Amino acid sequence: MPHTKTLILSLITGLLMLSQTAHALPEDQEQPIYVSADHASMNELTGVAVYTGSVEIRQGTMLMLGSRVEMHRDNTGSISRILSTGSPAEFHQQASTNQPLTKAYGLRMDYQVPTQTVTITENARVLQDADEFTGERIVYDMDKSVVDAFRSESQDGQRVQMIIQPKGNQ
Repeated sequence: MPHTKTLILSLITGLLMLSQTAHALPEDQEQPIYVSADHASMNELTGVAVYTGSVEIRQGTMLMLGSRVEMHRDNTGSISRILSTGSPAEFHQQASTNQPLTKAYGLRMDYQVPTQTVTITENARVLQDADEFTGERIVYDMDKSVVDAFRSESQDGQRVQMIIQPKGNQ
């Protein structure tokens, strides 16, 4: 039982450490979005643009990479959702000026722009300095500074794992 308490305490500590650095620089949302890809297809009626081939999307410190990216606009013309797939897709963002980049990887990333949440699925992994957080699905809420990780639904599927380095080793 003491081992279980230590494990739970370590998990809570790690979640708190990650959640303190999970929000993005406020000025990122005010920056223009730059897209680079091998091919682009835009549908004016649906408001969906599909980019393929080494797609790179930048906005301030935010960087999204994938082999295929869908960018959705709402009825006002604002970007409402960015869906990226890859092997893996990547998401990088600096939490604050004195923090390193937070890096996220997964086969699929769904960035809901209005709520500032990124859902990373299928081999999801988040890195902050030397700390690492993995699971089948990770939801990263930048505004609320909350990171939630979930295990796979299957009995023998991927569990949530964390590696937290001592402060002196970073």
